[in-house]
Amino acid sequence: MKLYLLLLILATAAALCARAQESPETTFSGFTLRPNNADIAIENAPEHPTLRITFHKGAEWPQVLFKPASPLDWSGVEALSFTLSNPGKRPVAFGFRIDDSLDADGYNHSRTANGSIAPGQTQTFAVRFGPDPMSLGMRGLPPIPGMVTLGVSGGNPFSFQHVVQFQLFLHSPDQNVTLALSSFKTLPLSTEDLKGVVDAYGQYAKADWPGKVHSDADLVQQRREEEADLKAHPPLPDRDPYGGWARGPQLKATGYFRTEKYDGKWMLVTPSGHLFFSLGLDVVESNYPTFITGRESLFASLPDPNGPLGAFYGESGAYMGPLAGKRGKTFDFYRANLYRKYGPNYQTEWQQMALKRLPSWGFNTIGNWSDPIFYQNQQVPFVATGGVYGDFATVSSGSDYWGRMPDPFDPRFAAAADANMKNLAARVRNSPWCVGYFIDNELSWAGSGPDGDVGLALGALKEEASKSPAKRAFLHQLQEKYGDIARFNAAWHADVSSWQQLEAPYKASLPLTQEAHQDAERFVRAFADKYFQTIREALKRYDPNHLYLGCRFAWHSRAEVEEAAKYCDVVSFNIYAPRVDANQWGYLADLNRPCIIGEFHFGALDRGMWHPGLVSAPNQETRAQMFIDYVHSVLDNPAFVGCHWFQYVDEPLTGRTWDGENYNIGFVTQTDRPYRHMVAAARRVGAELYTYRFGASHAAAK
Repeated sequence: MKLYLLLLILATAAALCARAQESPETTFSGFTLRPNNADIAIENAPEHPTLRITFHKGAEWPQVLFKPASPLDWSGVEALSFTLSNPGKRPVAFGFRIDDSLDADGYNHSRTANGSIAPGQTQTFAVRFGPDPMSLGMRGLPPIPGMVTLGVSGGNPFSFQHVVQFQLFLHSPDQNVTLALSSFKTLPLSTEDLKGVVDAYGQYAKADWPGKVHSDADLVQQRREEEADLKAHPPLPDRDPYGGWARGPQLKATGYFRTEKYDGKWMLVTPSGHLFFSLGLDVVESNYPTFITGRESLFASLPDPNGPLGAFYGESGAYMGPLAGKRGKTFDFYRANLYRKYGPNYQTEWQQMALKRLPSWGFNTIGNWSDPIFYQNQQVPFVATGGVYGDFATVSSGSDYWGRMPDPFDPRFAAAADANMKNLAARVRNSPWCVGYFIDNELSWAGSGPDGDVGLALGALKEEASKSPAKRAFLHQLQEKYGDIARFNAAWHADVSSWQQLEAPYKASLPLTQEAHQDAERFVRAFADKYFQTIREALKRYDPNHLYLGCRFAWHSRAEVEEAAKYCDVVSFNIYAPRVDANQWGYLADLNRPCIIGEFHFGALDRGMWHPGLVSAPNQETRAQMFIDYVHSVLDNPAFVGCHWFQYVDEPLTGRTWDGENYNIGFVTQTDRPYRHMVAAARRVGAELYTYRFGASHAAAK
């Protein structure tokens, strides 16, 4: 994933401005309140004052800002607790942000947590910011007893010794939302010993919950129960072999997946000519190692390296955390549990089980990041996972979470794209089961803060022209427009003596002037045009029959999306939110191009996991309902042709090796037990995909 921690709510650049709009001063719990697109009222019940907040419908980031009289030192604090009540009839997803500077933009100088509260519930939350879980190589730690514990994320720099404000906020509510908040309390750093908190099956050792595995016999019994369940829920009867709508209209059959606008709605069409909405599961694979090195005391019982489970030890590198840039010893609890459950032939048994599960659960697509072994399957459609990798120049956008942006003006980028597309296409180009190709993921298209939408242009200017093809392209554009450097200086409010001087690294003054911003956006469009054109040409050179599904936008501006629509058969986004907001994503209709969601998820903390992921749910029941609501919101948007859940299996309790994510985001646990509420939700949604999309009466008429 990715995600940028996709910061549900962290944001896209300055969306959550650090300075809320002014209003008459009101104090609560010792803090001055500054509501923005929200109404507040204090109810002074004896000993328990309550702040009632009504967040306004339609506002993008309604919030209440809490300002202390002077900066706070929370360096010795483990968490800030508060109690929320939700008197409404719908779950509410909320965010909580802490800033150490008035220049905070929601990522830099900020720490943000996200949570949710069920309807009619009162719940105490703890926003935990010490100790840093990533110092132990994971995103979340064991929960604080009696509270829903929310982890924080954000960019550097940040100091808990200088907290200047914090805020409670929502994102784009589609109706007025009221929450009641109690006073805040700081919790001192805990002295709890983390020794032995992970049991032999990779589960939290200090809690119990329905479905927890206590013995190998539990795994075998769960297998028997699931086999009976799958037998009782065969694939849907009104589907063609690919999962398309067999009872729907018969359209042109080309032998490959394609797109068509039908009845005013974009749809995929199966190789046999039936309408297809892609409901997928990402990361259908069995490889989920977690680091042992430096954390040996966390694990209560690791197997004998010379025994049958010794094969699941390994070694890996890391991108983030204490082993960043190094290698360490790992153990894969998921594969060990598969061995315990299915025996020595576990890999084949697991693969066959996955191919049974997906159609039974209502899914029709194996999503991105999945085991390439599924490229050979002829039971469930799949997407091919690709990227452009090689030695070429890069550019910073200012928010380079997964790394700097490839420079498409570098000829070496085109050569790398050609080589990568050739190798990937050779594996799937003749398969009718391949829906298409996702190429790259969550690239750094945009930055944060002032003029973040043109971050690539600002980043290009900071490069040395002799080493940056992108900068040379931008300077050529500027010279063509202005000619005389004096005209450039006047437009940009700059003080540069010559075009030659501008070839050196240059930091533009922010905010940009209106004309400078227009210049920068023009360059960003040219950058995106070059990127998408280069990849499309390489991909279609080796596979003209399958769909180019885009780059799975996370950070982006509308400019890049519009350029992508010129070259992608389907434009893709990773959208982590409680649902797809109709107002926010309504502009996709202007593209006249089908779109697809490559990632979304929700997580909860009621099954022994330590982090809910990027969008939080209060429990598994609500998590399942949120899944239904999200897919319905996608079906309601005529531009979308599918959405894929990230991911098939929960991440390891102590974090995946690459970046420490340890989220409850799977349809199955690390012991390979399906989440029954999620399965029931997926079966419901999968059964009604086409009748919901087109209406039951319309479907019957057709």
